[in-house]
Amino acid sequence: MSYQLGIDTGGTYTDSVVVDENQNILAKHKSLTTAYDLTVGIRNSISSLPDEYLERINLVALSTTLSTNSVVEGRGAPVAVLLSGYNEQQVQRSGLAEIVDRDFITLLDGGHSATGAENQPLDRELARDRILAQQDRVSAYAISSMFGTRNSAHEQVLRDLVRELAGKPVACGHELASGLGAPRRALTAALNARMILYIEELINSVERILDDLEINAPLMIVKGDGSLVNAATARMQPVTTVLSGPAASVIGACALSGKRDAIVVDIGGTTTDIAIVTDGQPELCQDGARIGDWQPMVEAIRVFSIGLGGDSEVRYRAGMEISQRRVIPMSLLAHRFPHVLPRMERQLGGPPSPRNNRFALPLQANEVLIRQLNDVERRAWKELRNGPIELDELIEDDRPMLRALARMERMGLVIYSGFTPSDATHVLGMSNHWSTEAAIIGTQVWGRQMRYLYGYGDWQSGDAISPSRQVFDLMIRQISQKIIEAGLNQHGKLNEAQSRNLTRLLADIVLARKQDEYPGSLFDLRFADRYPIIAVGGPAKDYFPEVSRKLNVDLELPKHADTANAIGAVLGAVVQIAHVTVTQPEFGVFFLFHRDKPIRFDNLDSAIERATRIARQEAHDMALSAGAVSIETRIDRDANHVRHDIDGELFVSTTVTAIASGRPDCLIR
Repeated sequence: MSYQLGIDTGGTYTDSVVVDENQNILAKHKSLTTAYDLTVGIRNSISSLPDEYLERINLVALSTTLSTNSVVEGRGAPVAVLLSGYNEQQVQRSGLAEIVDRDFITLLDGGHSATGAENQPLDRELARDRILAQQDRVSAYAISSMFGTRNSAHEQVLRDLVRELAGKPVACGHELASGLGAPRRALTAALNARMILYIEELINSVERILDDLEINAPLMIVKGDGSLVNAATARMQPVTTVLSGPAASVIGACALSGKRDAIVVDIGGTTTDIAIVTDGQPELCQDGARIGDWQPMVEAIRVFSIGLGGDSEVRYRAGMEISQRRVIPMSLLAHRFPHVLPRMERQLGGPPSPRNNRFALPLQANEVLIRQLNDVERRAWKELRNGPIELDELIEDDRPMLRALARMERMGLVIYSGFTPSDATHVLGMSNHWSTEAAIIGTQVWGRQMRYLYGYGDWQSGDAISPSRQVFDLMIRQISQKIIEAGLNQHGKLNEAQSRNLTRLLADIVLARKQDEYPGSLFDLRFADRYPIIAVGGPAKDYFPEVSRKLNVDLELPKHADTANAIGAVLGAVVQIAHVTVTQPEFGVFFLFHRDKPIRFDNLDSAIERATRIARQEAHDMALSAGAVSIETRIDRDANHVRHDIDGELFVSTTVTAIASGRPDCLIR
């Protein structure tokens, strides 16, 4: 018998599972993710599995939340963006300036019209100058052109220039998204470029370990829609791995529970991801799933991904707030570096400081960013190799290094420690996998900060239980509210602002502890009457019994729920999708848009027949290239008509979609 190996690399843990041909779980192991050097955590996780299974692996499937986390946290490698035919207003609408330094966004003459005709020639000279000027300061380039999905000629020219002049990875908008909406397509290309380095490092790390362990099996990566692609395809389009981890967890949760109707909630260290499954199928989000504050144009499982997890920082912002910012829990810090405990005790005995509980650790070794460090920052980077740096120590002795670490944290090279919900569950006795002693001290230190620096809280001195209980209750409420919001968004009838406002109103009623809190209420609200919650992820057992009680919803915590992502990774199929659009810009004239210049037809049937052949062939070739065998392809058409008073129903456009699927090629390499 041969076996499959599933791996999930998250922000906190890397999980590995071995599954047999009947989807029985034979072995599993969790190891801490080592973000600074991913190979360490991945190797620890895989090599801890029994050798007799590893010798007979015929497929390795990898899911990850690293790309999801990077979007939610606003982290990513430095990139340059080249926009052909865009204007400043479109840049502002896109949100690009929030993730890319404005100096690295270049507006170029060029672009095409809605019919694919060139608006003006591409400014190649300016493009050449900007590519050369930025090549040593960025890890990759993102390219998008106006109506690039109708005519990709300018994007292809810019892509070739980048490869020729800089030799850096390139993300093109027309290769990632088929829809219009130029600002969002530009954002999608930029997010993709920012992730290339992360995904490249992850895949390289896994491949090196597989070679070292003599596991001679193909490596497949989970996409955000739950399907699989080979490593080469994932390297080219890493943005498709956004929601890879959540998608794998949905597949794994359904397989573990056997439920066909359910609310699947996956809580990890950085995010909480919610998906609704009906009749065994999670809904796909054709226009892109929302991830934190962003919505890239990537087809994925409709997941509500929020920056709320066990490692989220608890801080003061006009009250207690659980932020989207991920930090190293104090309990984990002392678990990994026991020598910090005396320093934490010293902080507890000294005057409160905004830097209490703050230790700096290396997060990633991005060579492009490291080359940009000044002398003080290089000294700090070297010092970090010796272990965590306590910020309180630097305020008197080395303020330049304190400022250097702050800048490096903003760059994404450094991560801070802090008080988190994981610390609170350790204090409350719900968790014990890290240092409970450090959790208690860290909570006490944080409580003193809140009282004496911000005037918040009325806990007794030395009390760690009360603030931890308050943090726990806040987590329960925020998770419950997001599950309600996911329900409101199930059918896509509300925009973001509407759903959030309505959620606040409904949450007060649904989360009321007793019916008599609203005497005489005309509403008798029942939430998810037929849909149980399937909770997976490491912290699920801590929070969801109380969440289900608050929402009055059935709960299932499946066996192996802590490794659901890794299990779901090996259960996917290879699926690739190709879109071709046909429009009628004027009566009797039809244009087929695909890649390069549009093709003109005088007959609609001929245009659709050609579009179908192109889409079918492209989807098949993509599936084959992504590692599929036994490929089957189906065709969908989405036609758009308008009603005219004189001419009757008029054809406007249609999108021909080919969906090619097959099983992973498990032949020995």
